[in-house]
Amino acid sequence: MAEAGPMAESGGEQVVRTRARLAALLADASTGALGAAGGQVAGVYLRSGTPGLLRLAVLSGLPGPLFRPWWRLHVGRPFPVADAYRLGVRVVLANAAETVRRYPQFAAGLPFPFGSLHVPVPGGGEPLGVLTVLRPAVADGVDEPLDQELLARLAEGLGAELLALAAGNPDAIVWDAEPLCVRPPASRPAQALVGRFSWDPVTCAVRADDRLHTLLGLRPGEFDGTDTALADAVAPADADRFLAALREAAAGKPPGSPLSLRARDGTLRLLDLWPAAEDAAEERVGGVVFDPGPGASADGAADLLPQGVFCLDRLGLIVYANEAAARVTGRDRGWLLGRPLWEALPWLTGPPYDDHLRGALLAPDPVHFHARRPAGDRGEPGGGDWFAVSVHPGTDLLTCTLAPASRMDTPGEPVAETHLPKDTADHSMAPVYRPIALAIALTDAVTARQVSAVVVQELLPAFGGGCLAIYVLQDRHLYLAWESGFPQGFLAPFEGTALDAHLPGVECLTTGRPLFFESMQQMADRYPGMPLDAEEGARAFLPMIASGRPVGSCILGFDRRRHFSAEERTVLTALAGLIAHAMERAQRYDSEAALARGLQQALLPHRLSTHPRVETAGRYLPGTQGMDVGGDWYDVVEAGAGIALVIGDVQGHGVQAAATMGQLRSAVRAFALGDRPPDEVLSGTNRLLIDLDPGQFASCCYLRLDPATGRALVARAGHPPPLLRSPDGSTRLLDIPGGVVLGVDPHARYPVAELLLEPDAILALYTDGLVERPGADIDDGITALRLALGRAGGAAGRRGGHSLAGVADRLTATARHATDRPDDVALLLAARRSAPPPRP
Repeated sequence: MAEAGPMAESGGEQVVRTRARLAALLADASTGALGAAGGQVAGVYLRSGTPGLLRLAVLSGLPGPLFRPWWRLHVGRPFPVADAYRLGVRVVLANAAETVRRYPQFAAGLPFPFGSLHVPVPGGGEPLGVLTVLRPAVADGVDEPLDQELLARLAEGLGAELLALAAGNPDAIVWDAEPLCVRPPASRPAQALVGRFSWDPVTCAVRADDRLHTLLGLRPGEFDGTDTALADAVAPADADRFLAALREAAAGKPPGSPLSLRARDGTLRLLDLWPAAEDAAEERVGGVVFDPGPGASADGAADLLPQGVFCLDRLGLIVYANEAAARVTGRDRGWLLGRPLWEALPWLTGPPYDDHLRGALLAPDPVHFHARRPAGDRGEPGGGDWFAVSVHPGTDLLTCTLAPASRMDTPGEPVAETHLPKDTADHSMAPVYRPIALAIALTDAVTARQVSAVVVQELLPAFGGGCLAIYVLQDRHLYLAWESGFPQGFLAPFEGTALDAHLPGVECLTTGRPLFFESMQQMADRYPGMPLDAEEGARAFLPMIASGRPVGSCILGFDRRRHFSAEERTVLTALAGLIAHAMERAQRYDSEAALARGLQQALLPHRLSTHPRVETAGRYLPGTQGMDVGGDWYDVVEAGAGIALVIGDVQGHGVQAAATMGQLRSAVRAFALGDRPPDEVLSGTNRLLIDLDPGQFASCCYLRLDPATGRALVARAGHPPPLLRSPDGSTRLLDIPGGVVLGVDPHARYPVAELLLEPDAILALYTDGLVERPGADIDDGITALRLALGRAGGAAGRRGGHSLAGVADRLTATARHATDRPDDVALLLAARRSAPPPRP
């Protein structure tokens, strides 16, 4: 019998191994992307456990805290990462100008001169995530297909690896944690060449190791082991300085910092010396000679400068600090090294300093600003002083200088958070949010529901909030418009609260002053007997006032106690004003939209004209973005012995478009009832539209069908051509010549084409809302609809087959369930029966 294999790996161990493998894959992909696209920053977004939410899983080349506002991205937001994921296409932004044109909200958060590439990570039916790279800007019109292809291949390889890792367990590649921060590959060797030696001041003998021989390029036997020979080998031009430093070290006075010397070839060498220990058997001086490599020569020189100098790597760690920097910051030089800036010098972080650091990491130009070190912080001397700070970009490091200065034009000072509990200081509001970003996001929201959704998506992750509620004022009562994060049913008793109630949400609105409670106990003391949704936390009640008029209240909740600084209170109050203006605009919009919906429904046909030998089915869907009622319409009208099939689309949305649609529908019906030819119907309607509403445009397709013969005459005015499904199941786009849209040219002509509608064939007329999507070609949408018609047609209208109404439902199913439908949709189907149905 075969021997038993090793013990199976436990579930916990397997999870750990899987997560470690995932982390390694992501780290390799991000660092590989930097090289493939010549980037400065790279990252990978993955799907999270929350539907519609992407999370940054790995970040290379930028400290994680500086990128916190972009750790979470909703796939529906107007950001390049979201578009790359949702549409499955590459998004290439050459420079800041193009970024501002296409993604103003993204540009507002990172207003620096850089370009970016965003490539979906394929995963079968939908992307697994997005590989994104920030890189130096290039000129408009400069195409770099090689970089794009390299990055695309890297994304494809990552997708294949992720699918393999997720085999049998899709949750293995779902990311809900903070991002991994990866140090990018250095542009130069990490360690310099170092050689050691010792010197006897009595005999002048030198003992050198092999690495020193290699460093100095000495062949065996070439070095005679004396101090003068070593000085001549290390730095012949500085031999006297070299020997003097040896003698001073022997006398117990070694140099305070490495001594800079020039080698034979002119390159920099650094010499460091130390005297022998007091209990050493021999009185020898120890020393090292090292080649710092390119770019590090500043370190030695910086030790001699009077102003403070320190260097940060691309993860925000302090890797060098001179003595002056240690002195002015009140910290030991050794303590500073290896610590993140946020821990070592917190007064240099927060608003607006994080913006300056982001700028130095993403842009080529240095940044200059003033900062104040808080007085008495941790007991260091000199607290409360102002410093002129300069940050100089570099490939691998940021070099920062500190010099005493007066406050001149200093940006807003960050609030010291050292007195806060540790768990509250991690979510400081101002450092991670820019009010302009919310303002731009709100410009795209036009309904009250969209405004509320934007507030939830932007405020909660950016401010570290746990729950949010928005109440709107109607008839002197407050009604809940949106809630997120509160226990189910908790807010129900507050629905319809009158303005005389003793509640914080009411009081902040009636007085116009925001209320901030740093603990739930503080709020309970102010409002005894008021129900609380949690024992611990903090709350902000913000009045939403627009142009002096009360609109409602916004409640922002935090899971833990927190202090609200003066700056944070100001920012939150300003944001509440932005929300109020957006909500007021949305309420006006909702009222107009309700009127337009009523008008639209009243004008669309409630039932279609029937003919014994023709079956018809129509569908209309309003848009879900922007003004959600447009001017699409369809109709079936008796036309002499035949019937007329009509579909049209009025430009624009809202009441005006719906009213114009009603006028056009009436005009077309009047012409059709007179059994006018299709070209005369469109010409007459065109002139009528120009007379009624100059500047208003509409497209239209008119078809007059003879049910007995199947002969049809068709004319188009700027409308998508019809689709035809033959009885054998094949489908085709009908090649019908067309004229310009209605409302442009009073003398326009509309050519007429003839076609034959066979028995059991299906004719499909549609508006562009059914086939057009942002970022995609309309021809691709028409092709997709044609293929769907072939699959859905079946034996529509025949015994045992699908009804034509069922086919219409299947063709509009995807559009019906879409939450981001930018335009309204109209569809009209017609099928001709081979013979009249038998009488019952």
